[in-house]
Amino acid sequence: MKSKVFFTRSLEPQKLIELYNLVGIELKGRVAVKLHSGEAGNQNFLKPEFFAPMINHVNGTAVECNTAYEGARNTTEKHLKTLDAHGWGKYFDYDLLDADGPDLVLDIPEGKQIKKNYIGKNLTNYDSMLVLSHFKGHPMGGFGGALKQLSIGIASSYGKAYIHGAGEVEKIWTADHDKFLESMADASKSVVDLFKGNVVYINVMKNMSVDCDCCAKAEDPCIKDIGMLASHDPVAIDKACLDLVYACDDEGKSHLIERIESRNGSLTVTAAAELGVGSMDYELIEV
Repeated sequence: MKSKVFFTRSLEPQKLIELYNLVGIELKGRVAVKLHSGEAGNQNFLKPEFFAPMINHVNGTAVECNTAYEGARNTTEKHLKTLDAHGWGKYFDYDLLDADGPDLVLDIPEGKQIKKNYIGKNLTNYDSMLVLSHFKGHPMGGFGGALKQLSIGIASSYGKAYIHGAGEVEKIWTADHDKFLESMADASKSVVDLFKGNVVYINVMKNMSVDCDCCAKAEDPCIKDIGMLASHDPVAIDKACLDLVYACDDEGKSHLIERIESRNGSLTVTAAAELGVGSMDYELIEV
C-alpha cells in the first residue's frame, strides 16, 4: 500500500492542524515537537508564530539539541539564549534535549554505516513526537527535511559529529560523503524505532534557500513557496518534496536542484527506504 502524503498549497498556520488531523495518528501523552531553532543571523528559518497553533494543538513541547560547530547554538548556555532571543519560549515550553549528559545511545544493528546513535537523553521523557521540518537546501546533505530532523536534528552535539563522521568523530568534516548520507538514514531508523510509529511528520516548503537554517549567513530563497505536507512516513514526505521541486515551474528551481544533486542528497532517502524507515512509493493527496 502506498504511503499517504497530504499536501496543501496554502501556507496558513491553521492549515497545519488540518493536515495533522488528516494523517489519522493522534499524538498522545507528552508530545515532543522537533523543530529548528534557527542559527543566530539566519533570515529563513520558520518562526515560532508560524508553528504556534500546531504546537499548541497537540499541547507539545518544542525540542532541540546542541550543534557540533561553532556558532550561537553549540553550547547549552548559548543555545538557550538563542532560543529565547528567537521567541520560542513566548508561546510554549521548550526542552534542550542534550542540555546535560550523558547521551542516550540507541543501537542500530541493521545500520549501513553506523551501529549506534547518540541522542539527547531527554527524548525518553516523551511518548510521541511531531516532526516539523522546514524543507530547504543544505550545504552538506543537499536538502533538509524530515529525515535530517530525525537524524542530525535529534542527535546530541557529539552525536551530530558521529553521524557526520560516519562513526568517526574526528572525521566530522572529512568522512566519505556518501557514508555520511547513509549514516543519517541509519540514525533516522533508530529514532523511528524508538517511538514505534507514534510520530507525525510535517514539511513546510517555504523560504527555500539552498542553505540550511543552521547557516548564520544563508542565501536568500531561490524558489517560490510551494506549500505544506503531512504524513506518517518520513521517507515518503521527503520524496514528495523532492518531486514537487522538480515538477514546479519556477526557474529558480535549477539552483536548488543543483545543490541537491551535487551533494547526492537523494541517497539519504533511498538508504532510509532500504532500511525500512518508510517507503518511496506514495500517494500525494492535495487538500
